[in-house]
Amino acid sequence: MHKIFLLFAIFFTFNACSLIQEKHVKANEIAFEGEDMCILFALRAEQMQEYNSAAVLFQELYERSLKKEYLYRSLENDLIAKNSERVIQRVDTFLLTSSYDPKVVRFKVIALFELNRLDEARDLGVLLASITKEPNDYLLTSEIYIKRQEFDIAVKYLESAYAKEHSPEILDKMSIILYVNLGRKKEAIAHLETHSRIISCSQQICSRLIAFYSNDNNLDGLLSTYLRLYERDKSDALTKKIVQIYVYKRDYTHLISFLEKSHSDDVLLLQLYSSSKKYNKAYLLANKLYESSSDVNYLGQSAIFEYEVAKNKDDMQLLNRVTSKLYKVIENRAEPIYLNYLGYLLIDHEIDIQKGMAFIDQVLVLKPDSAFYLDSQAWGYYKLGKCKRAKSIMERVITLEGGNEKEVLDHLEAINKCTKK
Repeated sequence: MHKIFLLFAIFFTFNACSLIQEKHVKANEIAFEGEDMCILFALRAEQMQEYNSAAVLFQELYERSLKKEYLYRSLENDLIAKNSERVIQRVDTFLLTSSYDPKVVRFKVIALFELNRLDEARDLGVLLASITKEPNDYLLTSEIYIKRQEFDIAVKYLESAYAKEHSPEILDKMSIILYVNLGRKKEAIAHLETHSRIISCSQQICSRLIAFYSNDNNLDGLLSTYLRLYERDKSDALTKKIVQIYVYKRDYTHLISFLEKSHSDDVLLLQLYSSSKKYNKAYLLANKLYESSSDVNYLGQSAIFEYEVAKNKDDMQLLNRVTSKLYKVIENRAEPIYLNYLGYLLIDHEIDIQKGMAFIDQVLVLKPDSAFYLDSQAWGYYKLGKCKRAKSIMERVITLEGGNEKEVLDHLEAINKCTKK
């Protein structure tokens, strides 16, 4: 049905246009009566993907108006319709009677390329690019050389196109040829790095760098590129990639710096503060996390860090604050680490040794073979004056993992002295 309508429209259009007398028109003026109607039929043909019909209609428009835009559109539709031979014939006919038009010649180069007449396409493409010096013509000629597998020459034309407009698409194509086809990997990466640092680290350019660095297993290059991408796209996916690389490299100093600036993972940052013994920062961050989440786990960590960072650990105000926090924690979450810490503080500072021992006993029911918890129990007996019982426990402690820690060894020395007395 659509084709019948279109054929009728073409017939009607030709007849309508043939009745119109040509007249001289200025630029941007209607060339003949009914021109707008003819354009609508041509565009409708394109919309219905009837490209042969569209080519005919636009050619008729060109012949009646002599507006080259219609000629270009007609040739374009012929190319889409795979009428490459016809395009070549039409261009040759046009050039016999008209002055040289690079846009028209460009259609012939593409048609020759589509027909795989690569020698002719190359010669005409080289001439066209030398005349226009336009990026698109350099690109077109490079495609011909790529198809001929003459990659060195293709790169030269791509370089000329890139020099004109610094297009990331052109650079991406050039870098792939350098890296994959010519094996000039360092050169490919150097071009991409220069563009990303001087012009921009666009998604396309930095993604290509990431692909090359991944293939080369270059972690430093990967990390640098991810960090540049992160500056413009602070996504969770990029954050995870950056963190993974820092962790793999065991570069915790720079990981901490990244997390401090990005605020992307305060939970991980707290763990890093703790493991690197940055207790001042850990204490502040734990408080912040507790205030935002009301999770008593952060309150417990806050209490521990506050005590660890204190210069005067015998200060009663400090001890009251810390133990009060820990009491609140174990009421909601009676985990071994908090039970042990509270119990040890009550024992070591002789606040309530019996109560502290009771907390340690609770822990040992859950973790009976922990050197740290057994050490706390032994220290409780020492504080109660039961040094032989304490030494018996310590003899077991030093055989367990963690039994050679400084604090454990200090306790053992004090207990040994006690037993000798």
